[in-house]
Amino acid sequence: MERPLDCLNNLTQNDWLIGYNSHDFNQIAQELYLELTHISECRTPPKIILAEREPLRFLASFIAACAANCPVFLCNPDWGTQEWQQVFDLVQPDIILGMGHGEWGMGNGHNNSQCPIPNSIMIPTGGSSGEIKFAIHTWETLISSVQGFIEYFQIKQVNSFCVLQLYHVSGLMQFMRSFTTGGKLAIQPFKAVEFGQILNIKQSEFFISLVPTQLKRLLQNPELTEWLSHFNIVLLGGAPAWNELLEKARFHRIRLAPTYGMTETASQIATLKPDDFLSGKISSGQILPHAKVTIRNQQGEILNSNQIGNITIYAQSLALGYYSKNRENQTDFQVDDLGFLDEQGHLNIVGRNSDKIITGGENIYPAEIESAIQATQMVTDICVIGIPDKHWGQALTAIYIPKKSDISALKIQTLLKDKLSKFKIPKYWIPQQHLPRNSQGKINRQKLQQIATEFLQNPIT
Repeated sequence: MERPLDCLNNLTQNDWLIGYNSHDFNQIAQELYLELTHISECRTPPKIILAEREPLRFLASFIAACAANCPVFLCNPDWGTQEWQQVFDLVQPDIILGMGHGEWGMGNGHNNSQCPIPNSIMIPTGGSSGEIKFAIHTWETLISSVQGFIEYFQIKQVNSFCVLQLYHVSGLMQFMRSFTTGGKLAIQPFKAVEFGQILNIKQSEFFISLVPTQLKRLLQNPELTEWLSHFNIVLLGGAPAWNELLEKARFHRIRLAPTYGMTETASQIATLKPDDFLSGKISSGQILPHAKVTIRNQQGEILNSNQIGNITIYAQSLALGYYSKNRENQTDFQVDDLGFLDEQGHLNIVGRNSDKIITGGENIYPAEIESAIQATQMVTDICVIGIPDKHWGQALTAIYIPKKSDISALKIQTLLKDKLSKFKIPKYWIPQQHLPRNSQGKINRQKLQQIATEFLQNPIT
């Protein structure tokens, strides 16, 4: 795969960036590249915070920074004051692009002893839990992910329709796949798609990536469901999808490809192919060629097929660590997720180790209970957590949004009696108007713990 500057210089298609002017992209990137290389001639390549709100400027600035070998930190322009303070304290940037600074904003990064490797790409993760971390990637780790993708799907060019945030790994990698393979990239805000203001593309030639909450919204609209059904492949990731949503997508013949991956792996390392999904298979699919997954017990021993254990990942796309510290073990990465590999080599995710609830000595994984509650079709959103309990150790607590105002917890519990063991039915039920999720659909369990504590201290009567 070519280096970023080679990719930029070899751009020959005038229409590769759909919805924006490809010539403007090239001009902005080239001009910024020249400025950054001029700065770098006299000193260490400057650390750049990239928080451009406008997609064309974001991508052009990203490529310019990569081509000039500058460390670049991708940031969400909508972070709050507290989050930005975290970032500035950690990074101490030399240059800020975006955030209302116009084209340039200068920092004081050379007072900072934390110097990343010159061509590093820092991608944010962990914001939903309150503490922002940056996974340290390079052009090479991102390209490894692209190569695994095109080999797995047996294609040479990747055309993507992007409705996800570009500072997030799931949005950025859509750009990387198209830009480095000579494919086309259509970019449009998800809200515009919801309102039916959709760019004119031939869906059968494109991939689209969604998170479960976005898929749910599209399937509520018959016209958008029809539009979605024409895509070559609909990648689904970012957060666990519930069975009812998957069944609805299968019913409408959506060519869904549920995926498993994370910021630290430069997006997916396992994907279920659409034909397998449509035939009824439920899993995260096979492991992509650039990665390897083992399932291990608590002693680190590799388990056999269908045995649940800790997921350990080896991949050429693995992040080097978190800024400003590289991982000590560069060969593999043990994640918090629990799962198993079946006889076909498909990865199945059971839940997160840290989300496990122990009640009355029983191990419970919230995903199973949440799926059963979703299947009642009485809630629009649900999260199950454990709260401290003197008798049980932890008490199962369901925090949910009822589909209708007259739906009571008792109605839902009645429907669950034949579906779940008694000890798996939540003890407490807390209705809410919305649940705290980030843009990728991931729940903020820390906030839910606060909601549950406050509710149980002052129950609504």
